Amino acid sequence: MRILFVSAEVAPFAKVGGMADVVGALPAVLRRMGHDVRIFMPYYGFLPDKITIPKTPIWSGSAMFEDFTVFETTLPKSDVPLYLLKHSTFAPRHIYGGDNEDWRFTFFANGAAEFCWNYWKPEIVHCHDWHTGMIPVWMHQSPDISSVFTIHNLGYQGPWRGRLEQMTWCPWYMQGHNTMAAAVQYADHVNTVSPTYAEQIQTPAYGETLEGLMSFISGKLVGILNGIDVQSFNPQTDTLIPQNFAVDSLEKRVANKIALQEELGLEVNSKVFLVSMIARLVEQKGLDLVIQVLDRFMAYTDAQFVLLGTGDRYYETQMWQIASRFKGRMSTQLLYNPGLSRRVYAGADAFLMPSRYEPCGISQMIAMRYGCVPIVRRTGGLVDTVMHHVPNEQLGTGYCFDRYEPLDLYTCMIRAWEGYHYQTAWQKLQQRGMQADFSWDKSAQEYNNMYYKIFGVSPAAESA
Repeated sequence: MRILFVSAEVAPFAKVGGMADVVGALPAVLRRMGHDVRIFMPYYGFLPDKITIPKTPIWSGSAMFEDFTVFETTLPKSDVPLYLLKHSTFAPRHIYGGDNEDWRFTFFANGAAEFCWNYWKPEIVHCHDWHTGMIPVWMHQSPDISSVFTIHNLGYQGPWRGRLEQMTWCPWYMQGHNTMAAAVQYADHVNTVSPTYAEQIQTPAYGETLEGLMSFISGKLVGILNGIDVQSFNPQTDTLIPQNFAVDSLEKRVANKIALQEELGLEVNSKVFLVSMIARLVEQKGLDLVIQVLDRFMAYTDAQFVLLGTGDRYYETQMWQIASRFKGRMSTQLLYNPGLSRRVYAGADAFLMPSRYEPCGISQMIAMRYGCVPIVRRTGGLVDTVMHHVPNEQLGTGYCFDRYEPLDLYTCMIRAWEGYHYQTAWQKLQQRGMQADFSWDKSAQEYNNMYYKIFGVSPAAESA
């Protein structure tokens, strides 16, 4: 089956959120299953620094009265063809931001549609988030090209209908007041990145005003849990951490903790409880809860805390100010550093993720892979990936709380701090998390089933 992934982000070289990890990993697994999967993305100004790109384009096209060119290369460490749409609007060295964000990604979607119609015709265009939301609308008039639309975050819905009509072609049959609303109506199948999130977006609490529409299209809506690249995120072979270790050699892991404390200027103490948080510093990630309870948690316990990430200036400032009150015990790293994130996963004892909502979340899976016990709020994909720790039954992989309230987060963090002092039970908790299967194999099979469902056949029937 010919499948074209169209996305604004692709790991490892153009990444802001979890969407990049999905598009960077899933196509390679699907190719091993026999599909001809390719990726289409913007040619950002920083890409030549990270990947070798031929100087000669393979195709030239026009969209929205603008000319563009397409270059072909290969996704690193794979045989997945990667197409790059080049235009001056993507020359700046950033992915998002700027006054013309709605125009540039609508143009990108239009360019991808022209590519499908005139150069390489897929059987399925797999679109990701609002940046590609107009593609299912346009493909509605092409019966030989089907579409799948993946919702990574319903909170970002793209330009409104009036703005779209100013920028691009809106077919006479198009319905929907914004890009996201139009996309889910015209895609042949719609999926979210976890089963729980697929259910939650049909409710007012999580539907972002589209809950009625999501309930209306529920017959073609499914939740498929994300995976992670278990070959890359492997504590036994990871070259970015000081000391490799495995599920049966957890005693080696303490070297990573000491190295992390030294690197970040924390008091070196292998016995102290070290909590970490790696996130975009935005409201969705529960930063308002963290700000309300962190001072009290640090004052009540002897714990240490590490924050890694960038985002809203308010949250950056608040976390930096808290760190200044606990010198030697708290480090706030306001930057994006993939290498440091690996060392945090491998060295910290716990990973904090108190999200207001979480479509899937990949960080908690990576944390468990490295023996870093998650502390999470039970929402979205966190429900599907982290099982609450029940000490007397030796069950669970992390500490969970339900209500989005400061007291609930604080209580959960204290429980984790107390649990850490019972090292035998804690190591078993770490081992259960490390042994959890978060590979892409199961998820890829579910995507495979969804693709075949579009054509009314089963994978078994096709292989026969």
